[in-house]
Amino acid sequence: MNKAKLLNIILSFLCLLYAGNAVGQSFTLQGKVSDQDGNPIELASIMVASQGKITMSNLKGEFSMQLQSEDSVKVRFSMLGYKSKVRVLRRPQGKQTLQIQLNSDNEMQEVVVQGRTPQHGTTEEIKVEATKRNPSVSGNAVEEILQTQAGVSTHSELSSQYNVRGGTFDENSVYINNVEVYRPFLVRSGQQEGLSVINADLVENVGFSTGGFEAKYGDKMSSALDITYKRPKRTEGSITASMLGASGYLGIATKKLTWTNGLRYKTNKYLLGSLETKGEYNPSFLDYQTYLSWQPSKRWQVDFIGNISENNYNFEPTDRETKFGTMQNVKSFRVYFDGKEKDLFRTFFGSLSITNHLTPRTDISLIASAFSTKEQQRYDIQGQYWLTQTETSENLGVGTYMQHSRDYLSANVRSLKLMVQQRAGNNHRIEGALTYKIERIEENSAEYEYRDSAGYNVPHTGETLDMIYSMRARNNLDAKRIETYIQDTWNFKSNDSVPTLYRLSYGVRYAHWDFNGESIVSPRASLNITPGWNRNLSFRVAAGLYYQAPFYKELRDTTMINGVTYALLNKKTRSQRSIHALASMSYRFSMMNRPFKFTAEAYYKAISRLVPYSVDNVKVTYYGDNETSGHVAGLDLKLFGEFVPGADSWLTLSVMNTGMKLNGKNVPLPTDQRFALNLFFTDYFPGSTRWRMSLKLAYADGLPFSAPHHELSSSPFRAPAYKRADIGMSYRLFDNQDGSRNSIFRNVWLGVDCLNLFGINNVNSYYWITDISGQQYAVPNYLTGRQINAKISVEF
Repeated sequence: MNKAKLLNIILSFLCLLYAGNAVGQSFTLQGKVSDQDGNPIELASIMVASQGKITMSNLKGEFSMQLQSEDSVKVRFSMLGYKSKVRVLRRPQGKQTLQIQLNSDNEMQEVVVQGRTPQHGTTEEIKVEATKRNPSVSGNAVEEILQTQAGVSTHSELSSQYNVRGGTFDENSVYINNVEVYRPFLVRSGQQEGLSVINADLVENVGFSTGGFEAKYGDKMSSALDITYKRPKRTEGSITASMLGASGYLGIATKKLTWTNGLRYKTNKYLLGSLETKGEYNPSFLDYQTYLSWQPSKRWQVDFIGNISENNYNFEPTDRETKFGTMQNVKSFRVYFDGKEKDLFRTFFGSLSITNHLTPRTDISLIASAFSTKEQQRYDIQGQYWLTQTETSENLGVGTYMQHSRDYLSANVRSLKLMVQQRAGNNHRIEGALTYKIERIEENSAEYEYRDSAGYNVPHTGETLDMIYSMRARNNLDAKRIETYIQDTWNFKSNDSVPTLYRLSYGVRYAHWDFNGESIVSPRASLNITPGWNRNLSFRVAAGLYYQAPFYKELRDTTMINGVTYALLNKKTRSQRSIHALASMSYRFSMMNRPFKFTAEAYYKAISRLVPYSVDNVKVTYYGDNETSGHVAGLDLKLFGEFVPGADSWLTLSVMNTGMKLNGKNVPLPTDQRFALNLFFTDYFPGSTRWRMSLKLAYADGLPFSAPHHELSSSPFRAPAYKRADIGMSYRLFDNQDGSRNSIFRNVWLGVDCLNLFGINNVNSYYWITDISGQQYAVPNYLTGRQINAKISVEF
């Protein structure tokens, strides 16, 4: 063997020996993960796939892990809602320290139902982005996203209202920048609703809780929606137009001042043309909102929010024909109308907030707000109808009905709120507030309905001419309300080598209303546990005592005098009460190299002092007295993640059981929905982010119903299940999202939606026909049919 060969053998052996020692050598990787503003990101994933190692950042964003040294070690940092980052370490040894900054994922072009950090309390953060490109009927983007969440349901695409775990529309509280907002009181159908108070163009953060929410949220029994309006970092704007309306947004940003403006217009005329009731629809909904934020110094901040909304609903029906029943038993209901309806809902809302940052850890705010609404509901509509058995052409009912309404209501709510927030170290966040409200409502209502069948008045006495329904109400409410709360969020951990993380939120709420002299105390608590042995897994338990403080609707008690129903305010009505108990788990995992999250939550609500009510379309009618008790129990499941890379989707399943004791019987609540299945799916064309598809599917159990004005004395039936599919296709005509082009435009999107893709006739409510013998027939009122909507959106 020559010297050259011997030298090569020795060098090869030394290389193998060095490589073996390098592989066997370990090193420590440590550091911190933060966002672009320097805030720590907790529970971010730090993964070395080649070695099968993964860890999570702690509450301070810090991490540490032991790894084997290699020629190159690829480390991946990821967090839902952020762009992932990869760092490659070359032959690392000893201690390696990395400071990682994750940027918000602005490339995601869909609604992200996942906050920047995993859900710890009972409020889930919902990030709303590019909502205008989703298929939409109502035009209220935030509420439409809520309606697809677990535990939430709706049975009308025309409405922005939603039921949460067996509660009514009135049991959902809504806050904008720490101020509670209200919806119009007299709205009775989704056709009248128009635009909700939430303008999605102005929204930065959305927090939503379906139960067990914190003490800072008011006295409602079902849910809390917490909206924060944004302060733009640069001047920006957008214009959107479709066959259902238009909107414009302008945000102005300087060093000390930001000013956002939103103008929206909506008309349902095109959409309502697909209903079976034909006629002249002339709805017009207009809304302007502004948010001004001024920071003259680091210690002071002044915020103003203003909203002016005018919703007009004008309708002059001509005729209608509805066929319903089974294949062997088909009935036809035909009506010819005379008359019209003219409604007005004009609302004003404003809030002024002055905040002083006393110290880097202490904030004190004084918030003044005012809400005013003027509502008019007027209609005189006469209909001549024929109800026919189609197989035999037999007339089952022939007659005339006349509906009349002159309902006028004005309401004013003014409030003053003092709020203090204190961050005690890194472990405690204490918050408290004191609110004083002045409430004034004036109502003057007159309604009646007259029917006759084949020349006989219904109800028929042979002696008098009676209305089937007649109501009078003239009420005034002047009241003052005091509310206060204090709560603490405490973060702590165990002493283990890999500690278990805990977050305990606890607090108490107190309120007093001088109208009925009632005082209520509401303690609430929740605990989140993230075990050290698996940081992708978390558990949460929560419990609390919740009240539905009575207001105008709950107080209206009825008395029958000589066939006329008189609605009076009952001062003896007390707050409805509900005990919430819930337990949940969430598991975050990767599949197909994409992030997913599965959550499951079981809950039980024990309800007492319940005021019986009925639901017709979106009108909730209470019966003014605490007569019953009941319960709600259920299970909510949700799978969220990137089914398609770069696009978020989710699938939810909810099952529920409700009941209340009424007249000695156990009956379901009027909002009893035994099951609901929702799918929200987003996809891009392969190899392109210009073409995007969004699909919404809903399948929900039908609600119980009864004959009108007899809801508490008759056995309820159940409406058919609500089934609907909406699909939308968008094309990005111009892309300058990163600002690389010399153009004022950032994005230009063209879109087309197919609403009610399969043309399913969903039932929203029923119209009842009574013949002379007293036989009643429930004629279904169907919702909108299949429609095509085209739209364009320009962002600059």
